[in-house]
Amino acid sequence: MDQLSRRLGVPDAVVIGLGSMLGAGVFVVFGPAAAAAGGSGLLPALVLAGFIAFCNATSSARLAARYPESGGTYVYGRERLGPFAGFLAGWGFVVGKTASCAAMALTIGAYLWPGQARLVAVGAVLAVTGVNLRGIGKTATVTKLLVALVLAVLALVAVVGVAGGPVHLDRLGEPGGSARGVLTAAGLLFFAFAGYARIATLGEEVRDPQRTIPRAVPLALGAVLAIYLVLAVVTLGVLGADRLAGSAAPLVDVVTAAGLPGLAWVVRTGATIAVVGVLLSLVAGVGRTTLAMARRRDLPGALAAVHPVHRVPHRAELAVAAVVIVVVLLGDVRGAIGFSSCTVLVYYAITNAAALTLGREPGRRLPVQVLAGLGLVGCLLLAVNLPVTSVLAGFGVLAAGAAWYALRLARR
Repeated sequence: MDQLSRRLGVPDAVVIGLGSMLGAGVFVVFGPAAAAAGGSGLLPALVLAGFIAFCNATSSARLAARYPESGGTYVYGRERLGPFAGFLAGWGFVVGKTASCAAMALTIGAYLWPGQARLVAVGAVLAVTGVNLRGIGKTATVTKLLVALVLAVLALVAVVGVAGGPVHLDRLGEPGGSARGVLTAAGLLFFAFAGYARIATLGEEVRDPQRTIPRAVPLALGAVLAIYLVLAVVTLGVLGADRLAGSAAPLVDVVTAAGLPGLAWVVRTGATIAVVGVLLSLVAGVGRTTLAMARRRDLPGALAAVHPVHRVPHRAELAVAAVVIVVVLLGDVRGAIGFSSCTVLVYYAITNAAALTLGREPGRRLPVQVLAGLGLVGCLLLAVNLPVTSVLAGFGVLAAGAAWYALRLARR
């Protein structure tokens, strides 16, 4: 009775991946990334972030098929590299993604009721936790509805931008920025892709994981990359690099610039729905990694309980929700994004290091070890090129976790 039940097929897994990614990049990260990249650097940064995410996705899919249980890289690191590597990955994921949950909840509050953003954010955390506690089937059903609504809103923005913007393609080649700026922007944009691994962290709830996970991960990632590229071209072409860099709500500004300010409320509603979907899957993913760590006593063992009826890690999800609410009441959105990107990039660096220990797969034109090596180097490169405060905070938290692990080991 301590195991989760396998209820998700390929379509469900792809939708959960889409729900984890769609929203964060479009509604939160494009502005800061454009400011960091400068001029025409946004599109190369987006492609670079997408390529590194693809390398990570390939490694994650292979490992998840080999170890189809909850926990993601926390499990892979332990099995392939040793207990400490697994702990560091799990610690970075739980802490970083908890910050992501808070950032998403605060974004919901900022869109719905700016004057009471923190209060709304707390309500959003409680609502998505309630859905997740009803079972992974309910999570997948609600996510499908949210993804459909978000895709409709994003399509509306793209059509309005192209038809009435107009899209000035010459703005895509505006000079400016630097190689360091592109790397910084790619690190921030990586925040928008990281949701594809939610499929791997739900590995214990996927039917036929050896077949489902390797198919679902690249499908979800490829769809999101295509959507992001289209919207990046539209927003950059309509607003220009300078205006986009200073925009807090770029898609709202696109429809306004196109002469349809009355659609702003539709875009704001779509942003809220998108971020709710991201928050829903984030809480589910962090809860599963917490469950895996608690099973091995890297977190308190009481968190390893599985609900006898709904088959969810209810204590872990309640604990995650409680911590997220504390961060919501004390933190801010932009700081959480950079901090989360740093710790999660280290998490995926460990993913790729673990994948390098797997044997070659016959029949592949491009050796998977090459992708894993590129992903490992790329993750570390993006992590150290994030804003200095994000790098210091991220590696500081990882160091604190490592010290706690060493102290606990010495006591044993």
